[in-house]
Amino acid sequence: MFIDAMGLILADNKKIHLGELSRPRALAAIPFAGRYRIIDFMLSNMVNSGITNVGVAAMHKYKSLMDHIGTGSSWDLDRKKQGLQILPPYINSSNTESTLEGDDLAGLLDFLQADSHKHVILANSNVIFNTTFVDLVTRHEDSGSDITVLYNRDGIRYGSPSVILEIDRKGLVQDMMINPAKPNSNRCSMGVIVIGRELLLDLVSEMVARGEHDFSVEKLIKRYDQFKVRGLEYKGAVLRINSVPTYFNATMKILEEDIREELFNPDLPVYTKVKDEAPTLYDENNDVSNSVISDGCRILGSVTNSMIFRGATISRHAVIKNSIIMQDVYVSEGVILENVIIDKKCVIRPGIKLLGQADYPVVIGKGAIV
Repeated sequence: MFIDAMGLILADNKKIHLGELSRPRALAAIPFAGRYRIIDFMLSNMVNSGITNVGVAAMHKYKSLMDHIGTGSSWDLDRKKQGLQILPPYINSSNTESTLEGDDLAGLLDFLQADSHKHVILANSNVIFNTTFVDLVTRHEDSGSDITVLYNRDGIRYGSPSVILEIDRKGLVQDMMINPAKPNSNRCSMGVIVIGRELLLDLVSEMVARGEHDFSVEKLIKRYDQFKVRGLEYKGAVLRINSVPTYFNATMKILEEDIREELFNPDLPVYTKVKDEAPTLYDENNDVSNSVISDGCRILGSVTNSMIFRGATISRHAVIKNSIIMQDVYVSEGVILENVIIDKKCVIRPGIKLLGQADYPVVIGKGAIV
């Protein structure tokens, strides 16, 4: 079903840090679920909604993100008109020594002005779910609201919530709290809103005129005392990534069959950059259980309750439990890893033993030799 909307994804959030995982890359570009990046889910939601014009606002460390997204061909967004547009900071700035923090709002203005759709779906990239935005836009239009925000009630269960909404009986947002010590509501913002394009243009123009540069979904929701901001509940599976522990927890949730089947619904496919890999090679003496193993791996050891990305090698007599092994990692013989996250292209030498905890996993940065 066609919806009269364009999409805008915020690829980073300066308030969210994932340590070694986000040091070399933007939040949206962090690998997830074996063969994907975090942004793939929100981008696929927009494409599955029939949206053909999507902007990705990248603030920092966006080289990896640009390499992954490319022209947008994997999402059918490599089009002559509209399609996928990456909006890096200072896109229209002639001052290379500018100290602006956040997006270059002048570039964002150009992106919005060049389009003619009625609505904008503005989304953070750190919340993972699988849906279309058809119902969101339809309910937004029917309600006559200025802004409609998606929320769910089980954010505490699936990851630490960051934005708590207080909503009255009419469904209107009355208050918003960020990381409250004692939440007075279980309604957790999913970082997705729909707003009129003309209204968003006015708000961004006002921010530019005031010299403001901190543009975010939360800043728009905070306008509940100025505009009619309505909440819409989402009842499907939601995974939030706000920290290393929530990233680890979200990955482990993928190993649960019901969560995995909902997030990877064949009727709403999750698209990603295609890589041609050979099938995974399993040694006859390997032991694999309750794990996701991607293409191009060599599994010669033991893997339990783990996520193994493309091209990883698990050598003989290595034991991997409750861990995340990213692309092209080489785990040598006799290694023991439990509650560990190994970033891309690392080498774990023979006999190394790394033991973390589910709430505090050990993280090895990209390209390290341990």
